Amino acid sequence: MSHYIEAIFEGLKEHDLILALLFLSIYWVLKRFSKTAITRLAYTKSVSETRSAFILRCVNMSSGVILFATFLIVSGIGYGNFAIFISSVFTVIGVGFIAQWSILSNVTASFLIFFVFPYRIGDYIVVADGDGIEGTLLEIKIFHTLIRHPNDNIITYPNTLLLQKCVTKVQTKNTGAGYGISSESCSRVKRARRSVKRIDVAPGNEPDGKEIIFY
Repeated sequence: MSHYIEAIFEGLKEHDLILALLFLSIYWVLKRFSKTAITRLAYTKSVSETRSAFILRCVNMSSGVILFATFLIVSGIGYGNFAIFISSVFTVIGVGFIAQWSILSNVTASFLIFFVFPYRIGDYIVVADGDGIEGTLLEIKIFHTLIRHPNDNIITYPNTLLLQKCVTKVQTKNTGAGYGISSESCSRVKRARRSVKRIDVAPGNEPDGKEIIFY
């Protein structure tokens, strides 16, 4: 093992070692900056820690690959083979943007939604899809987004469609009394009223022996 390590260092010139240290320093700075920026953005959008950790790992991996490729190009070590590899990777990414219904396009859309989607978890959104896609935004996953419909059904909506469709954020939802109440509060009240169907009055206080029924 030591023989291979010595052979690698012998193949590197002195300025290549300095260049490698420089690129490692740049990667460390980018890693710290990415962690701070993504953590702050995830907190602003109320994204789960698992989701933000996945985004952070992907960003760190991408920046590491780009810096490593740049180092190989500048130093001239294995430029030809690595250039072919990088071009192949970018070709696959390009196919993900073009193929709208592919799995890779959903992953790409997931990153775009995380960074540029103007809504956060808990917002009530309406998707102009014609199929009644609306509700509270629960979570943005890698391939799809979870939306809780007002009837308590969970809608799984593909990320690519969420980027392509017009999405409206509903600030308040008017009730019959004419008061502006957030849609999330309305949903909670509805779920509570459905869960509590009836209540028994304490012994001795029954009005004519009947039960009080909540409708």
